[in-house]
Amino acid sequence: MENNTAVETTKIKLICTGDVHGAIFPYDFIENEPLNTSLAQIYTYIKEQRSVKSQEVVLVDNGDFLQGQPVVYYSNYEKHEGPHICADVMNFMGYDAASVGNHDLETGHDVYDKLVKEFNFPWLAANAVNKKTGEPYFAPYAIINRKNVKIAIIGMITPTIPVWLPDKIWEGMEFHDMVECAKKWVKIVKEKENPDLIVGLFHSGVDSTYNNHSDEDYMNENASNLVAQRVPGFDIIFAGHDHQEFNMVVRNCEGGRVIILDPKNCAKLAAVASVQIKKENGKLVDKKITGLIMEMNSCEPDREMMKRYADYIKMIKRYVSKPIAKFTRTISSRDAMFGNSAFVDLIHSIQLEATGADVSFAAPLTFDSKVDKGTVCIRDMFKLYKFENLLYTVQLTGKEILDYLEYSYGSWFNTMSDRKDHLVLFEVDERGNGRTAGKFYNYSSASGINYTVDLTKPAGEKITINGFTDGRAFELDKTYKVAINSYRGNGGGGHLTDGSGISHDDLLKRIISSTDKDLRYIIMQHIEAMRIVSPKAKGNWKAIPQDFWIRGRKKDYQIMYDN
Repeated sequence: MENNTAVETTKIKLICTGDVHGAIFPYDFIENEPLNTSLAQIYTYIKEQRSVKSQEVVLVDNGDFLQGQPVVYYSNYEKHEGPHICADVMNFMGYDAASVGNHDLETGHDVYDKLVKEFNFPWLAANAVNKKTGEPYFAPYAIINRKNVKIAIIGMITPTIPVWLPDKIWEGMEFHDMVECAKKWVKIVKEKENPDLIVGLFHSGVDSTYNNHSDEDYMNENASNLVAQRVPGFDIIFAGHDHQEFNMVVRNCEGGRVIILDPKNCAKLAAVASVQIKKENGKLVDKKITGLIMEMNSCEPDREMMKRYADYIKMIKRYVSKPIAKFTRTISSRDAMFGNSAFVDLIHSIQLEATGADVSFAAPLTFDSKVDKGTVCIRDMFKLYKFENLLYTVQLTGKEILDYLEYSYGSWFNTMSDRKDHLVLFEVDERGNGRTAGKFYNYSSASGINYTVDLTKPAGEKITINGFTDGRAFELDKTYKVAINSYRGNGGGGHLTDGSGISHDDLLKRIISSTDKDLRYIIMQHIEAMRIVSPKAKGNWKAIPQDFWIRGRKKDYQIMYDN
C-alpha cells in the first residue's frame, strides 16, 4: 500500500541581541579605545549562519539599544534630520523584530515615535498600552514565516517605567503586568494565528526577587521567569534588562518545557535558539529546541558593515573629541564609594547652580570611572554622568530629607563595632565572597547641608544634620527645594518612597520644575562655560569616628578595587 504521507523538517536558528546600549561598532568612544565585542562582530556571525543553506535564520533584539555610547546619544539628541543610526543599522542587519526597552523610552516621544516609522520591522511592547484606545502603543506581536513554519513573537517591556521615568516621557501610555498581559496575548495569538512556535521577546530580567522583590509582587520588574512558569504556550523566552547571562530550561504550570535565554549586555554575547520543526501533511508532529549563548570576542568585525559606517564613526570620534574645558585635577568615582568626593560634588555644585535649590542629592553612576586632569572633552561627560536623566527641583520637608539620607546610608555603610569592621555594607555568600549589599548608583549623598554619618549606629539612626552650609538652621518641619535627578525623583532606588515615605502619586505633586534637556547636557554646558574647572570635595559631610572610617576605607578599597 502506497504511503502518501508528506514529511517536512525545517531547521531554524533564532539569534537574539539585547541591551546593546549603543555598542554598534568595535570602538569605545567614551574611553577612546578599541573593543573586541560589538554588533559588527555579531553581524559576522549572523552572516555565517545565514549562509548555511540547511537552516533558516530569525534575528531579534530585546531592547535598550538607544542608550549608552555617544554613537546613539548623538542620533538621539544632536542630529535630528535623516534616519536614526539605530534604524539604519538594524535595517541593514536585517532584524525581523525587536522589543522596546526602558532606556529606549527614556529618549522621549520625538525619538521613539520616529523610530517606529523608520524600522523595517515591528517594534514590540504588548504591555505598553495607549490610554486613549486601550490597545498596545507599539505592536504587541510579530508573525515570522520561515518556509512551512509560522513563528509568533510576543514582545513586552518591564512595567516599572513610571518608577524611573518622568510621565511626560511616556505620556499617553500605561504599563500592564507582564503575566496578565502574556496570558491575554498568548490566547489571542493561538486563536488568531495558530503558530508552530511562540517566542517571548521580553525586556525584563529573570530574577523576580531582585532588589528585595517577591515572586508575588504585581507589576514585577523582572518577570521573564514568572511568565515562563505561569503562562503555558511559550517555547522560548529571550530575557534582558538585567545584564545577566542565562541559558536555562524551566517547566510551565502544565509541565511544558520553556527555554530562557539572556544575552547579557553591550553585544558581548548573542542568545541562540536552535529549533527543528517536523510536520506531516502540514501538521506539527515534533519540535526540538536547544539553547546556546555565543561569545562574540572571537569574531572579526564585518568588513561590509565597517565600510558602510566608516564616515559616521569618524564623525562621532570628532564629536566626542571636542574640548570643552580644562580640569585642574583628576577626579574618580572610586572616592565616591567611601565618602565625600570631588567626583560627585562637581555634580552637586552644578545641580544647585542650575536649580537654585537648598539641597542637592546625587550618587556616582559608574563604579570605576575617572576624568583626568587637563583638557576635558565631550567623551569625558559620559564618564562623569552615565545616564540621560532629567534634573528635577522638588519640595521636601526637613524630615523627609533626613529620612532619605538614613535610607541611603543604611544600605551603603556598615554598622561598625571597631576599626576592624568593614566600612561598606557587604553581603557574603557561602564561599566567603563579598559584594556590596546596596547598589553603588544608590549611594546618594547630599550637598547644601552639613551632616555626619555615625558608623557605630544602626541603619535609621546614623545621620545628624547640623545645618545648611551657608549657616542657616535646618528644621525638620520646614519645606525646602531639592535638586534631584528624574530617576530618583520618580522613586527609583526607593529613597523617596521607602525612605522618606512618599507615595508615588504624591511624588508627582512634589515636582516644582523639570529640565527639558538631560542632566549630562546641562553638566556639559556648565563645565564649558566655566572653562577652567577646579573640582574639589566640599567636605560638607563626614563619617565618624574618623579612625573607624580611615581603617575601613583602606580595607574595603582593597577588596573593591585591588583584587
